Amino acid sequence: MERLRRTMMFVPGNNPGMMQDAFIYGPDCIMLDLEDSVTMAEKDAARLLVYNALKTIDYGDTEMVVRINPLNTPYGKKDVEAVVKAGVDVVRMPKTETADEVRELEAEILKVEEELGCVGRTRIMAAIESALGIVNAYEIATASERMMGIALGAEDYTANLKTPRSKSGEELRLARETIVVAARAAGICCFDTVFSNLDDMETFRNEVEFIKTLGFDGKSIINPRQIEIVNEVFAPSQKDIDKARKIVAAIKEAQAKGSGVIAVNGKMVDKPVVIRAERVIQLAIASGIISEEEL
Repeated sequence: MERLRRTMMFVPGNNPGMMQDAFIYGPDCIMLDLEDSVTMAEKDAARLLVYNALKTIDYGDTEMVVRINPLNTPYGKKDVEAVVKAGVDVVRMPKTETADEVRELEAEILKVEEELGCVGRTRIMAAIESALGIVNAYEIATASERMMGIALGAEDYTANLKTPRSKSGEELRLARETIVVAARAAGICCFDTVFSNLDDMETFRNEVEFIKTLGFDGKSIINPRQIEIVNEVFAPSQKDIDKARKIVAAIKEAQAKGSGVIAVNGKMVDKPVVIRAERVIQLAIASGIISEEEL
């Protein structure tokens, strides 16, 4: 089954305590940050901390992501070398605006992987944080076979648009819809931006419900308290689970008979319906609503 990426939790790369404990809260992905959360004076020290964390901490099945500094800074290429050598799953690009930037990162990753003898191991994720990035979203999403997802970075995006962030998020609608469509066209994941007001969980929940309806795979988060809400919103209803289980059972029955035709309650079931049903089952298992043994 496809890996679930409902939550991607930001962890500052200069905070060893947070890096050590982040996985115990159960995020689907952990993103160790070497960019915005780290001051210029701490860049080199944070890189070493992140390298050591990746090498020594057992994060289990949690997908490990590192947001590097831009390659056109004195830190970016050093970040790539360190985290690829440490075995990171995904390198996250900040402020991505063109496909050429993706290809430049891919070349840097390849250099390190060739040295290590593990070509193709490291994947790429791009954060889109400007009007130009939104215009080029599909080109960015398809720039490399390593690309696993694109994400919205709302603070820089709204600053670039010269508009403030609002509680409704209306100013982000075009960017969100564009990122989802680009990701789906490219066959990769998409992630919504962070919600930073930890004192307003009601608005946070409303935002998560909205981005789920748009088709996002998950949301970037900044605090473990947000994980439960995201997981609750993305958890399927019992009605959806019951329907999905009937479809999955029909698939197994058809396969056992050697038939390519699937019917549920007298209605033919086509491939998109099967894909949605499998996704519902996957979410139900991840949410602890059902177990794999029950299927």
